[in-house]
Amino acid sequence: MKAERFSNGMDASAMKIYLDTLAERYNNPAFIACDPVSIPHRFTGKHDIEVSAFLTATIAWGRRDLILRSASRLMSLMGNEPYRFIAAASDREISSLSGFVHRTFNGFDAVTFARCLRQIYSRYGSMEEIICESLERGGAMGEAITHLHKVFFSAPHEVRTERHLSDVSKGSAGKKINMFLRWMVRKDDHGVDFGIWEDVDQSLLCIPLDLHAGNTARSLGLLKRRQNDWKAVEELTTLLREFDPADPAKYDFALFGAGVNGDL
Repeated sequence: MKAERFSNGMDASAMKIYLDTLAERYNNPAFIACDPVSIPHRFTGKHDIEVSAFLTATIAWGRRDLILRSASRLMSLMGNEPYRFIAAASDREISSLSGFVHRTFNGFDAVTFARCLRQIYSRYGSMEEIICESLERGGAMGEAITHLHKVFFSAPHEVRTERHLSDVSKGSAGKKINMFLRWMVRKDDHGVDFGIWEDVDQSLLCIPLDLHAGNTARSLGLLKRRQNDWKAVEELTTLLREFDPADPAKYDFALFGAGVNGDL
């Protein structure tokens, strides 16, 4: 790793210390309240956490206060029992989601996602099993995300709804699905991420790349690719694994937190 690739004259050792400091600063319970991860933190059961996290991550774009408001309303429409609703609701009950809207994710999309999730839980005990199916065949995390996309949309749906669950094989950065995976997989002793998927190695996680994280990474000289796409995710994650091979996704806190708060 060459020192000259980083800004401010930092070498690799100095950059690691800097990123670790930022990650420690933002990876704490104070981070939760204004972040979408606060929604699944309302629940204690594994399946409730998983369903609420997946749906919250799905609509996590735009202003964070509006994301929280929309996710709260979605949980309310599900009787604040997201897994029970998905597993046991009739078609008529699922249709009660038809009035939900968050930006371009509308009631039709909400109903479709509920039906796709219902089919998944009729076949699998957890979405973790779908990810593991791919990883056990030797695939990388990108291939596992694509497998999840394929299984999820094996239920009847309209093509327009597919845009709300990224297919990284088509180049998408997959920010929301990678954020969901971070929540589920990371064994976090700081109380932010849940670490309830015990069969997925957190070393395989990829950075949830969005505008803030991408701009921060480029300003620090960590990312050269100009587009926020899957190639950029792979480039950035590969480099961050050099700083922490066991937990590269922890640097999401550093990049996102610094980008949002102007802490550079």
